[in-house]
Amino acid sequence: MKTLLIGIASYKRMKERTLEIARGEHKLGRDEPKVWFTSIESFARVLSDRNRELLNLIHEQQPGSLAELAEMSGRQKSNLSRTLKTMEHYGLVNLKKGGPKGRLVPRVPYSHIKLDMSIGYPALHL
Repeated sequence: MKTLLIGIASYKRMKERTLEIARGEHKLGRDEPKVWFTSIESFARVLSDRNRELLNLIHEQQPGSLAELAEMSGRQKSNLSRTLKTMEHYGLVNLKKGGPKGRLVPRVPYSHIKLDMSIGYPALHL
């Protein structure tokens, strides 16, 4: 079971944290989030019920192309492509060129997602 840990923090705090890491002032721990969202709302949009169903479909069925996934999911290929690119940005999906015609093949690298959020939002606990 591979789990992606996601955190919520303000853009300012995420930038500060990135600079702390770059300066060697903070070393990432194994139990720290690897992916960050700036709000619960943005997290909820990307991981809506419909999009989680899509992730599950990819994970379970392993479609060979976006066209195949569009057919399986009943979504328009253009909308599906946009959704998957957003998910890829957050590391939720990998889009690899594959197959005989170099088609994009979607894969989900995680079987679980956990949200780590401080009660003191927008503070980022380290």
